[in-house]
Amino acid sequence: MNRKIIVGVIPARGGSKGIPRKNIKQLNGKPLIEYTIESALASGVIDKLIVSTDDDEIANVCNKYEGLLVYKRPIELATDVASTESALINACDQLCALENIDADYVLTLEPTSPFRSAQTIQKTVELLLKPNFDSVVGVTEVTSVLGRIDKDIFHHIFPNEPRRRQERKALYQESSTIYGTSIQILRAKELVIGDFPASLIIPKEEALDINDEFDFKLVESLMKFKAEI
Repeated sequence: MNRKIIVGVIPARGGSKGIPRKNIKQLNGKPLIEYTIESALASGVIDKLIVSTDDDEIANVCNKYEGLLVYKRPIELATDVASTESALINACDQLCALENIDADYVLTLEPTSPFRSAQTIQKTVELLLKPNFDSVVGVTEVTSVLGRIDKDIFHHIFPNEPRRRQERKALYQESSTIYGTSIQILRAKELVIGDFPASLIIPKEEALDINDEFDFKLVESLMKFKAEI
């Protein structure tokens, strides 16, 4: 049996409304995207790691890493409405055309999760290679009492939940920390989650995702705190 080819893709477009130039904004002394690059390279389970970007400055920041491929994506795949899946497929197409390498599985590694560990990437690949799964989705545990608001009235999604957190059954929400997908599913469905996704519970800290200035300051403060203890 041929060994499966694992490709990691870091989608990093230049535009960002929440935080201008977010992907290369300095976070505790280095560009945000570098945290994802370094954990991915350290994992030892990725055959080819690709940064997909439309931006020359992002490309220049990434080019210093040996073993990292930086592919420019078309402008139409870097708009606010372009899907992440389209960027993943484009990166795999370029890998095939330029390196003659066909991916079997693709890891989606958003650069906005700087606490994502090499161990989490390793666990994702372990699950992805199991025959009963076609994808892996990172999830985080939720013990809150959830509901919807309709005409200003709060309605529980799950009525009669215990008031004490310790007595409630855990729920899980999708995390953008990591996805793993077979290339067949990615191309056929243009989705990172297939029909038989394995769940990987992500630690709360690793699941922190930077979308706005508040998130950025929170992560930066936590990094500084961890460095002091």
